[in-house]
Amino acid sequence: MKDAKPFPVLKNDNLLRAARGEVVDRVPVWVMRQAGRYLPEFQELRKLHDFFTVCRTPELACEVTMQPLRRFDLDASIIFSDILVIPQALGLTVEMHAGVGPVLPQPIVVPEDLKRLTPDGALSRLSYVGDAITMMRHKLEGRVPLIGFTGAPWTLMGYMIEGGGSKTMSKAKAWLNEHPEDSKLFLNLLTDAIVDYLEMQVKAGAQMLQVFESSAEHLSKEQFLEWGVPYLKRIRDELVDRLTKKAIPVVPMTLFAKGAGHSLKEQSELGYDVIGLDWTVDPLEARNLVGPNITLQGNLDPQDMYRDPEELRNLTTEMVHKFGKSRYIANLGHGITPQTPITSMEVLVEAVHKAL
Repeated sequence: MKDAKPFPVLKNDNLLRAARGEVVDRVPVWVMRQAGRYLPEFQELRKLHDFFTVCRTPELACEVTMQPLRRFDLDASIIFSDILVIPQALGLTVEMHAGVGPVLPQPIVVPEDLKRLTPDGALSRLSYVGDAITMMRHKLEGRVPLIGFTGAPWTLMGYMIEGGGSKTMSKAKAWLNEHPEDSKLFLNLLTDAIVDYLEMQVKAGAQMLQVFESSAEHLSKEQFLEWGVPYLKRIRDELVDRLTKKAIPVVPMTLFAKGAGHSLKEQSELGYDVIGLDWTVDPLEARNLVGPNITLQGNLDPQDMYRDPEELRNLTTEMVHKFGKSRYIANLGHGITPQTPITSMEVLVEAVHKAL
């Protein structure tokens, strides 16, 4: 539920202006996984609390969300959570194993297993995310906008069938071929849950939303257009429709389909305000494909954060020059990795702000 107390006035709205194609004071920058393992204070907190306990405890989620903002002059915050909270809310166990990542011990193996999922009441089991978003909006005191997010249907389906991360997604891809009708059923069920979840986040105070299609890289262009795009379009269309009918302002939305550089034109036609690029995509080519009315986000290679500061500064400056000041949000081309030096984040943020 939305807090009765009005939210503080936003002081730095460069992120939202960039998303809407308006003039910005400076190129906005934030980083995927900016609240995470590269920060020693995050490691300290994680010694005391299990990963999903942090996600489910609004005070802890807010503390972690705030950590990078205390260190760096970032232009956005993103609520600390995980894409796999939706499978949890649908009745699957998700555990975070050190050195392995997420593990789902009872995955969806055959279509019959879909009956184990519990979409009824799933949204109420995610209320802690809304609580954290509302609390965070107050704690931010209007400093920067707050981003909410979700995993996309194909990406979530992949985790739920594979039982965790996968280098090939071979079991999930086999489903698409062997159980096409059940795959559609599965993806629609996830899409329904995602639309509910994002609506709740906006009502709770999220000022922007990002949809992570992190496993797009496992699909060919043809497969992505069949098994990714229609559901991504449904998310955008249905959410906008719902918010409009309820007279709730529509917030900007970003689609980040990692590895789907082959379909940037198609992605640009889905109604999302911002298209996130991974580091394999050339900014100038991307701009030609999406046209002038879409904002681009990205796309420094996270590995470049291990280069010496001067090299990193030059690469970042070069990147910002390629994208330009209009309709651009600086970010990495995927999440920041755990061993990244703190100084690299300082260099990145400063170089983006000074580039133009």
